[in-house]
Amino acid sequence: MRVIVFFDLPVETAAQRRVYTKFRKFLISSGFLMMQESVYCKLCLNNSGVDSVIAALQKNKPRKGLIQAL
Repeated sequence: MRVIVFFDLPVETAAQRRVYTKFRKFLISSGFLMMQESVYCKLCLNNSGVDSVIAALQKNKPRKGLIQAL
């Protein structure tokens, strides 16, 4: 299984850029690979792995912006 994360975060101010960078670094440290700008993918072995990845995404998502997982 693969988890694909699409996100669109605001980057108009310096604080928003820091939030964007922090979320992007979280994805990379969690094992996600960039497929395209703002589209990241991770391979999971089973449904429980997918559930834990989704839970980690929900825990680390920024307040503003759109984050979707497939």
